[in-house]
Amino acid sequence: MTFTGLFVPLITPFTATGEIAAAALEALAHEVLAAGATGIVALGTTAEPATLTPDERLRVLDICAGVCAEHDASLIAAAGSNATAASVQELTALDPRAAAALTVVPYYTCPSEDGVVEHFRHLAAASPVPLVIYHIPYRTGLALSAETLCRLAELPNVAGFKYTTGGIDEATIGFLGAAAGDTAVLAGDDLFAAPLLALGASGAILACANVAPAEYVELIAAWQHGPIDRARRIGNRLAALATTLFTEPNPTVLKGVLAAQGRIPTAAVRLPLLPASEASVAAALAALQGVHAASS
Repeated sequence: MTFTGLFVPLITPFTATGEIAAAALEALAHEVLAAGATGIVALGTTAEPATLTPDERLRVLDICAGVCAEHDASLIAAAGSNATAASVQELTALDPRAAAALTVVPYYTCPSEDGVVEHFRHLAAASPVPLVIYHIPYRTGLALSAETLCRLAELPNVAGFKYTTGGIDEATIGFLGAAAGDTAVLAGDDLFAAPLLALGASGAILACANVAPAEYVELIAAWQHGPIDRARRIGNRLAALATTLFTEPNPTVLKGVLAAQGRIPTAAVRLPLLPASEASVAAALAALQGVHAASS
């Protein structure tokens, strides 16, 4: 598959009784793909996978895979943890309809950078699908150097990265300068999506695209094909939207917006998350209205 364009990490909607709202999830998947997204990410952080039961995770993956098949779109499935052996087992049991696996840098245990490389060497060798390495140091506690990121990019069966560092730092400049064009780098920070695309990212995995998929498709296309002035204007508008959507823990504000739009039945999240405040949801809805008005 080609790792370019927009991949949307879908939320998991819940019913008023706390079950997965399967019909709403399926409809949301159809909506983002119809808006031009290249594919879907199932069971990413935005889907609250840690709070889902094994059966629920299988249900979410099955729904997303079915919709992707209808649209001839790509499915990336999140799999793996901070344990190498357990991650290998999870990857080898992955739904065969997945085109790639999103696999996070080992968290909490804080291995050395050499240990991270060996972790992914084992996973890549065992995985039946290419790996997209999820680099998110503000959650994992590991800020990898540009050199280590390039070493990971050279591993067989590593297709690319979801790059989510919370800013544009020296490692980002060094890595994209060395790897962009040869390795798929998907911007994973909604606020910094435009700068990463300007530096050569091939696409993006963005939670905010749950509510504005067409606009994020336009953003990526504008940075890839021009005009640059248009790319800057879209990026500035979407950065303001992203700021409002992340005022409270993800995906609480996203769910509040989707529920207010009637696209999901409730804004419910599972503990330890709490629903977003009315003020945060109202601010995000106002920002989204501004984005839609500017796009029309």
